[in-house]
Order: sequence, then structure tokens, then C-alpha cells
Amino acid sequence: MRAPDLPTASTESEIAPSPWICRFANLIEPGGSVLDLACGSGRHSKLMLERGHGVVALDIDPAKLGELAAHPRLEAIGADLEDGAPWPLGGRQFSAVIVTNYLYRPVMPAIVAAVKPAGLLLYETFAEGNEKYGRPANPDYLLRPGELLQLAANAGMRVLAYEDLEETSPRPACRQRLAARKATGQ
Repeated sequence: MRAPDLPTASTESEIAPSPWICRFANLIEPGGSVLDLACGSGRHSKLMLERGHGVVALDIDPAKLGELAAHPRLEAIGADLEDGAPWPLGGRQFSAVIVTNYLYRPVMPAIVAAVKPAGLLLYETFAEGNEKYGRPANPDYLLRPGELLQLAANAGMRVLAYEDLEETSPRPACRQRLAARKATGQ
């Protein structure tokens, strides 16, 4: 079945999906639901919709999704994950949880819990060392060495791939990336 037409880029400033997320997208259960956490303008939500997934796009400002919010397989949720309110998704679980360019440590256990058994966690964000390149520079928003690996280990997840590197393109940054699968019986 062909996915409904999606809005096309209206400006050159629209950011393409992360190559890391694209690399592991084919490992997501066909037709499985996806949580795009801190989704911003929805670059990964759009990618997942194009691949036939139902998507929950969660962000403090879901208006950034624009026309994409009207897609029949997208549920847009506006929530501030840092205001002390309860986790907005309750016990819902997803075939994949995608997090890019976002870190708020108090919700990390809820993020892992939102991955259903045999589901994927695809996480990519800035790491210590990034402060020399600009924002983010606050250590509260930078992963410590091996932090994503530890997150996966604590959750009993199988690490499929991990990177902790300094890159120069598309702009200089220090990042960590994780692709991990939750055990079937979790």
C-alpha cells in the first residue's frame, strides 16, 4: 500500500533525516508504531510515515510539524518533558523510539520503557567535547563518555551499533549514537 502523499520541503532550511536513523530504519518492525521524541519539525516522523509506520510525534511545540500534523497515521502530542509533569505517554510502547538532538536525563528511563519487547531504540545527540564547537555547551545537555552504552546495558538491551565521535560534517560536533534492541521477553 502506498503511503499518502506527504508535504514536500518548502525551504532549503528543512533538515534531512539523520543518516544514523536512516541506516537502521529497515530494522523496525514493518508497520510497527514509532515514537519520534522531541520531534521538532518532524524530519524523522516524515521518514517513518513514508516507510508505512504509524507515528507519535512528541514535542513541546507540535505546531512545528506544520502540514505533517494532519497526516492520518500521525498523532501529534504537545508536552514539556522537563516541567515535572508525569510522562505524557503512560505505559504506551512502540516498535521504535527515535531521539535525536535531545537529552534530559530524568526521562531516560521512560524512553527505554517506551520501547516494546524486540523494539529498537535509535538515539543520537551531542556529547562532551561539543562545548568547543558552540551549542549545546551546557554539560546537562551533553552525554558523558559511554552514557548511551550504559543506558542500553542497564536496560538489558542488545547494542547493534554505537558511535562516540568528533565529526566535521555537516558541522563540527561531538556526538554519540546508539542503535539497540530490547530483548523479546522484556
